[in-house]
Amino acid sequence: MSIQKRDITAVILAGGQGRRMGGQDKGLIEINGKALVSILIDKLERQAVAIVINANRNHESYLSLGYPVIKDKLEDYQGPLAGFASTMGAVDSNYILTLPCDSPLLVEDYVTRFITTHEQRGSPIVVAHDGERLQPVHALIRTDLLPSLQQFLHGGERKIDRWYALHDYRQADFSDCADMFRNINTPSDQQLLQASL
Repeated sequence: MSIQKRDITAVILAGGQGRRMGGQDKGLIEINGKALVSILIDKLERQAVAIVINANRNHESYLSLGYPVIKDKLEDYQGPLAGFASTMGAVDSNYILTLPCDSPLLVEDYVTRFITTHEQRGSPIVVAHDGERLQPVHALIRTDLLPSLQQFLHGGERKIDRWYALHDYRQADFSDCADMFRNINTPSDQQLLQASL
């Protein structure tokens, strides 16, 4: 089944606790004077998809960027799948494209690679692969899988890979740009990425 960019809502996942960053809200951490979430918005806008932000605190700061902000329905920071489920239930599009707020080195054809892989296989889930392993938080997911995800979460499961394994998923090849998956977990990561942008 063919999909277009208009069928996709990109979801910037900024709902974590940032424990290894001293509890900082990672989406609002600045690199060269610009918040990580703003860097990603700029890159996604150029790829012509709808954008929402999944965040569990600092809602006013995120809303000031001009995009909808969706809070997890599950309390107490239950991980990326909780963000997936909350946004799948809140958007009108047939697909969400998820990405973490702390990986700002997004390539210009990020969205297109997921669409191309989907069209080759017609799979309801496409997950990024860096040439060595899956990057499971980078994924294109059909929103009608929400009941499956809700059941999985209500059963106490939180592992992304385990939910993907229940479905026919395919891998989008990002092996030529594996550096894109560098993220910020520590202050030293922040310094290194700042030098890359």
